[in-house]
Amino acid sequence: MARKKKELPVLEQVEITDIAAEGKSLARVNDLVVFVPYGAPGDIVDIQIFRKKHKYAEGRIVRMHKASPMRVTPFCEHFGVCGGCKFQHIPYDRQLQFKQKQVFDNLTRIGKIPLPEFDPIKGSARTEFYRNKLEFTFSNKSWLTTEQLASAEEYTERNALGFHIPGMFDKVLDIKKCWLQDDISNRIRLAIKQFALDNDYPFFDLREQTGLMRNIIVRTASTGEIMLIVVFYEDDAPRIEALMSFIAREFPQITSLLYIINTKANDTITDREVHTFRGRDYILEEMDGLRFKIGPKSFYQTNSAQAYELYKVAADFAALTGNELVYDLYTGTGTIANFIARKVRKVIGIEYVPEAIEDAKANAAFNGLDNTLFYAGDMKDILTTDFIEEHGRPDVIITDPPRAGMHDDVVKTILFASPRRIVYVSCNPATQARDLALLDVDYRVARVQPVDMFPHTQHVENVVLLEKKEK
Repeated sequence: MARKKKELPVLEQVEITDIAAEGKSLARVNDLVVFVPYGAPGDIVDIQIFRKKHKYAEGRIVRMHKASPMRVTPFCEHFGVCGGCKFQHIPYDRQLQFKQKQVFDNLTRIGKIPLPEFDPIKGSARTEFYRNKLEFTFSNKSWLTTEQLASAEEYTERNALGFHIPGMFDKVLDIKKCWLQDDISNRIRLAIKQFALDNDYPFFDLREQTGLMRNIIVRTASTGEIMLIVVFYEDDAPRIEALMSFIAREFPQITSLLYIINTKANDTITDREVHTFRGRDYILEEMDGLRFKIGPKSFYQTNSAQAYELYKVAADFAALTGNELVYDLYTGTGTIANFIARKVRKVIGIEYVPEAIEDAKANAAFNGLDNTLFYAGDMKDILTTDFIEEHGRPDVIITDPPRAGMHDDVVKTILFASPRRIVYVSCNPATQARDLALLDVDYRVARVQPVDMFPHTQHVENVVLLEKKEK
């Protein structure tokens, strides 16, 4: 007989005292640290524990006795369900304080190296409608909220077009309005959903892998140009033609109207053929007098305006005079490399994804930049001592690695390269702190500048300037 699972307690009248990692809040009950989503410091709540270890537990708020005076009313009806924008109930100025503290805690507790006074975090001028890209998923079995399940209503219409519920690959919440991207995104999404419903287009079944309508991706540029990619699971030419023609009529402002047939088990489109139904196969983004071609598979920072602020910090930290050889590691589509190219003698970008490097080369040519070189391959395999001997020791290295940070071999090669300055851009201050500790043997942290790219979320970027130690 299976052993009955032990019921975990409800902790009563608990005060939320702080904000923790991953968008959670924190409370302390005796020697137990409890992590809770959607809490605010100052809340007095009852917490249902659902996971308990020796010194910490995870739970959810089941009763609010007293709301924190800090709290504000979330502006989105989907707050607390879709899993995004976890800080909507906290004023933006306080979000920035918590993010600054998150960076400080990571660098001090994990890095354990001498640090200067941090520059104040750079907040985003726009806190709503700031994203330039969103992806929505079709599902024939929409996620029902707690309120819907508690009601007496029977939900026979379960087709949805929205976001995945966190941690549940086959659960999709139908989105009425998303506040993250220009409202044209909402209008396009709702029109496509209604057309599909009116014409009996089957929505995707994520478990059974059946149905026609799979995903849509909407990209909006600061130039006003719009890209829409409709992803179908089946190659149903008449239905595809009818839907795409409807979109073209209803939204003539779309610059790049594309579609993809994806019959794979996963949603990635990097290996799928893209069909241009109307317009160009790219849209144009602008930054600091440069123009960037953004294709359906291109990476571009998803907050265009704040990306400009981030890159200005990186360029300022690099202290460029026009004579430098710069290595731009994890260059992506070469945005930073091209951004600084006019201020340096030469810039070399390295990136794992070959398609991204092709975008980087194309954008350099598009902007008439002839002092850039780009290489595709695994960073630890490309950036070697032989590579540095061939191309020259850099005066400055700019590195913007993925969340996992840099491989130990890459750190060792950077130390061998011995640039005067290293500018480390990170989307994960915890792994950045680990790497800074490894670089501490030869470099000191001279400046720290957090930048908020994603208001109302737990994410924060951080830029660190490292300078060569005098020996």
